Amino acid sequence: MDNINNALLEKLNRFTRREHTADEVYIFSVTLCDNDIDRDFERFSLEALNDMKTLFIGRTGIFDHNAKGINQTARIFDTELVTDSSRKNALGEEYVSLKGYAYMIRTDSNADLIREIDGGIKKEVSVSCAVKSQICSVCGADIKKKPCCHIKGKEYGGKTCFVTLDGVSDAYEWSFVAVPAQKNAGVTKYFSGQALSENSAKSYEEKLAEKNAVIDLCREDICSEITRLAFLAGSDFSPETFKMLTDRMTLAELISLKKQFRCSAKGFSPKPMLYEDNRETEKAVGSYRI
Repeated sequence: MDNINNALLEKLNRFTRREHTADEVYIFSVTLCDNDIDRDFERFSLEALNDMKTLFIGRTGIFDHNAKGINQTARIFDTELVTDSSRKNALGEEYVSLKGYAYMIRTDSNADLIREIDGGIKKEVSVSCAVKSQICSVCGADIKKKPCCHIKGKEYGGKTCFVTLDGVSDAYEWSFVAVPAQKNAGVTKYFSGQALSENSAKSYEEKLAEKNAVIDLCREDICSEITRLAFLAGSDFSPETFKMLTDRMTLAELISLKKQFRCSAKGFSPKPMLYEDNRETEKAVGSYRI
C-alpha cells in the first residue's frame, strides 16, 4: 500500500510499543472471507461477517494455521465490510466480503516475504474462528446442536445442501495458505481454534464419510421396517409409495413414523415361537440420532 497516511499510522500504532513511521512499516489489505458458498459448502452470514469485523482487529497472521510464535508475520489493525453491488453470491444476494488491513515491520528477514506479497505469490488466506451455529440450508436445523441427515454438497429437491455459519464468538488467527476453500480468501475454517495438519484433516473427512455411511444404512433399515409394519397394520400403500414418502423425511421423522406403525401393527403381528424382545434393537437404532 503506497499511500500510508496519518490515519492509517494512528490505527496501526495502537498495537505497537512506540510510534512507527511510514518508512518502517509495510501495510497491505487482504480479503479474509465472504458471504458466498465455499468449496466446503459453507458460508458466513452477514451477521457473522459483522461479528468478525470487530473480532479480527488485532489478530495475528501466521502460516498454515500453525499456531507457533515463530510463524507470526503480520497483524490486522483495521477491518471493513465491502459490498459489491455489481456482483451476486450463489444465493443471488449482494456479494459482501470482510476486508482486513494488516501491517508488518520492515526487516531484513521479511524482505523476501514482502516481495512475494507484492508479486502475488503469497496471496490466499484462511480464517480461524469459533461459531455458535451451523444452519442446514435444507431443513434449517442447527447441526452443531442437533445434527440432521442432510449432507453438504448433495442435492435435495433440486437444491444443493450447504451450511450457513452464524454467531461468531471468537476469532483466533488468519493464515497464509496454498489451497483456499473460499475462492476469494482461504483454505478452510477451523472452529476448534486448533491448527489441523494434512493428515488430521484427512482423518476428519474419513470420519465424516463413515458417519454418513452409518446414517444411510440406518435410514435403509428403518424404511424397510416401516414398510413391513405398515403392511401388518393393514395399510393400502404400495412399497413404492412408501419409498417416495420416506426418501423425503429426516431421520428423526422416520424413527417417529416407525414407532407409530409399530403401535398400529401390534394387534396384527403374532409373536413367533422363538420371540425376541426388540427393545434393545430400538435403543440401537435410536443411537444413530447424530
